[in-house]
Amino acid sequence: MDLGDNSYYKDSDLENQNTCTPAPTETQTHVHEFEESTKLAEEGDDRHNHRVAGVTSEVILIDGGLNHVHAFLTNTDFLDHHHEIGGITGPVIPIPGSTKHVHLMSGTTTTDDGHQHEYLFTTQILAPLV
Repeated sequence: MDLGDNSYYKDSDLENQNTCTPAPTETQTHVHEFEESTKLAEEGDDRHNHRVAGVTSEVILIDGGLNHVHAFLTNTDFLDHHHEIGGITGPVIPIPGSTKHVHLMSGTTTTDDGHQHEYLFTTQILAPLV
């Protein structure tokens, strides 16, 4: 499966910076939900987008443990075809006036039915009801 350049950080960027460290296995970290739509693709009667929903991985530490990102991989909804999205989120984006945060998710879906979709959205807020 070739997901192309569809993440805030490319795997090679993380490897080159040598800053990607899995969170300790003894401690359960957190995940984020996401639910959004891809950008429109194709023209005329074929112009459409897709819905996407999922849950990220647990924390992947970066910058020597001072920040973190999450991995994600899921399928879009199915019209007469579907696409996959996946990659690594951006680092923490703090929510002002709280201890909560979100992450940017951006990239391009896999190609199916002769086209692909770009996407740009954020995860849902960490622990919105707590």
